[in-house]
Amino acid sequence: MKILRRAVFLLLPVLTVLLTACAKRTDVGGDDSYIYSLNTDRTGLVKITFEFDEEDPLEQAEAILKEMKKPASEIEYTTVFPEDVEVAECEMSGGILTVDFNGAYLRMESLEEKLVRAAVVQSLVRVDGINAVSFSVEGESLKDGDGRTVGLMNADDFVENTASSPSAYQTGTLVLYFANEDGDKLVAQKMDVRYSSNVSREKLIVEKLMQGPQGGDAGPVINPDTNLLSVTIKDRICYVNFDSTFLTGAYDIVPELTVYSIVNSLVEGTEADQVQITINGESDNTYMEAVDLSRPLEEDMDWVAAEDDET
Repeated sequence: MKILRRAVFLLLPVLTVLLTACAKRTDVGGDDSYIYSLNTDRTGLVKITFEFDEEDPLEQAEAILKEMKKPASEIEYTTVFPEDVEVAECEMSGGILTVDFNGAYLRMESLEEKLVRAAVVQSLVRVDGINAVSFSVEGESLKDGDGRTVGLMNADDFVENTASSPSAYQTGTLVLYFANEDGDKLVAQKMDVRYSSNVSREKLIVEKLMQGPQGGDAGPVINPDTNLLSVTIKDRICYVNFDSTFLTGAYDIVPELTVYSIVNSLVEGTEADQVQITINGESDNTYMEAVDLSRPLEEDMDWVAAEDDET
């Protein structure tokens, strides 16, 4: 019996190694923590297990990017970054992570670059505290093939759909809030929409608000020169990130109408309970010296005109 027990004791480490080897990183279960990598022929993405050990979001991001540079340990996937592509620096500002690459990033073929970008962004936004990701190359913002700045990205920017497929489009009705004729109250306007499944509902709502109302007695609320950088929902808070143009009002309306047109439309049309408006990733702002944007805002229907007032 002593000999048998000793044999089992000696075999335990071997069995542990064998069992560990059988557990492939690509076998990602529903409760497993994971990031994205590229498949072997670099034509698509694949999930691989990864433990988020660090508590600080920036440290977690750096650990993920370091993991993406390592050689693959299984034949089912391959390393994300080509050998000559390096991460030069990572910076956090609010919930926005900026990743700066060396010049070799720009030498990737178009399809490979898009897949690398998708793997990186979708992995990084899984980190609590990172709401969107921005890419730069040697300090300059990444631009697409047409020379336009790519800007902030989140998981919604990389939904895989076939454009010709009927399931790639959705239809629905939005309730959006715009300014009334006097510019002192909001009025609701129902809008029937057909949109790509690649676009999240929250992003669609903000884009439609920026485009303005469809006729009637309603008026626009957002400066038309404003650029929407990103929209994402996390922990029932919708984070809407504009460029600094947003802070410049373009219409003769009460400042609160611009802010609460966004807040009320998003709370009514999505699962969000609150809305945090940021400017270039920063929340320490005040809209038109009237509305504090430093914290998430809840729906405020007091700014909506009563039905009798609309007639």
